[in-house]
Amino acid sequence: MGTSTVTIVIIAIVAAAAAAFLSTLITTKTLKRRREQMLKEAENEGEMIKKEKILQAKERYIQLKAEHDKLVNERNNKLSQAEQRLKQQEAGLQKKEEQLTRATEETQNAKRKFELQSEAIEKRREEFDKLQKEQIQRLEQVSNMTSEEAKNILIEMMKSEAQSEATTYINDIIDDAKMTANKEAKRIVINTIQRVATETAIENSVTVFNIDSDEVKGRIIGREGRNIRALEAATGVEIVVDDTPEAIILSAFDPVRREIARLALHQLVTDGRIHPARIEEVVAKVRKQIEEEIVEVGKRTAIDLGIHALHPELIRLIGKMKYRSSYGQNLLQHSREVANLCGVMAAELGLNPKLARRAGLLHDIGKVPDDEPELPHAIIGMKFAEKYKEKPEICNAIGAHHDEVEMTSLIAPIVQVCDAISGARPGARREVVESYIKRLKEMEELALSYPGVLKTYAIQAGRELRVIVGSEKLSDAEADILSHDIAKKIQDEMTYPGQVKITVIRETRSISYAK
Repeated sequence: MGTSTVTIVIIAIVAAAAAAFLSTLITTKTLKRRREQMLKEAENEGEMIKKEKILQAKERYIQLKAEHDKLVNERNNKLSQAEQRLKQQEAGLQKKEEQLTRATEETQNAKRKFELQSEAIEKRREEFDKLQKEQIQRLEQVSNMTSEEAKNILIEMMKSEAQSEATTYINDIIDDAKMTANKEAKRIVINTIQRVATETAIENSVTVFNIDSDEVKGRIIGREGRNIRALEAATGVEIVVDDTPEAIILSAFDPVRREIARLALHQLVTDGRIHPARIEEVVAKVRKQIEEEIVEVGKRTAIDLGIHALHPELIRLIGKMKYRSSYGQNLLQHSREVANLCGVMAAELGLNPKLARRAGLLHDIGKVPDDEPELPHAIIGMKFAEKYKEKPEICNAIGAHHDEVEMTSLIAPIVQVCDAISGARPGARREVVESYIKRLKEMEELALSYPGVLKTYAIQAGRELRVIVGSEKLSDAEADILSHDIAKKIQDEMTYPGQVKITVIRETRSISYAK
């Protein structure tokens, strides 16, 4: 029993050892096969990577070669263009050199011809002098007179003849001046009457004249339109007779003319006698009345405000304010308001209230004259004040109330503020707010459409446009050109009163911090 057990154990051990050996052998062979397989896979993968890298290298080579060829071609093209330009310049220089050579030759030829002509002229002059001396000698022998005696006699004859002709010429000039003086005076007066107001873009330009019936329209028109033509010629106002019932439209930029035409029509219709001669008489009478009323209004306004020693022309201009308006606001009423406000404000600040009222009354005097329309009304008013010997403080306040000139007196800001107060109160002006805002937005958008513009601001009631540009996008020279371009485009495409100042701002800032 014991021997068999040992035998079994030994057999089991031998079997286990054999199994282990076989297992080891099989495992070894399996690992060997796996190793060979992994080696093959690694070799294959390495070959694939190698091929891929070779392909990438070839592609990169082809790309670099193409870029190099492109650069070489561009450089060759530039060199060809430069060579062509040089050839053209050389050809142009050769052409200019040939032209210069031809011009030099022509100049030399002309110089030689001139020298020859000068020599010939000199010879002819010598021959003429010789012949003249011989002729004088012969004349002296024939007349038994010397050349000096003959010269004196000739001078006396020419002197008397010249005096006679000069007297006749002077008389002709005097007679012509007498005949044309009246005509010229009338022409000057007509040109003066026909001057057009400056800032009337938003002012009313028509007056409606009401009539009792349409029958009066026919009488106003007259036979073959004689009456209406005479009325238009006398007043300088366009009279529109249309289908509007019981109304006639008087159209003109100058409100004084419209008022003259309205009053003249009123008198003619009331009187009933409407014919060309009567029309001229009534218009002349009404014009004289209006001129007297203008002066009277100016004097009364000055007295009411306690303003004295005004020049008569300034008084007349103040009176004309009654017939002017700005943005629907009566100019005389506006100026009176500004004058009163200036007086109150100056008194509160301890300044001269009389001087302030004087400056406030005259601040818009530049809107009344009809000359120099290219200038702002503040500058025109300042020139008028200087012309009629107003004080420098008043002249400066007039010119600076819209920042057209620099303020140098304490009255100037008072006038500016009071002008803004009078114009800004509710109901003072009739301009539609929507149209005003639309104009400012259009102005800003127009400037923003240009490249390099960052921000735009319309200020001074649309009188100035501030344009901010990027310093890295535009140079100083380009900024200058931009301001001119914007100004021209606004001038061509927009409608606005007065003038618009365009200011282009280009700023460069360098910022550093010390820590």
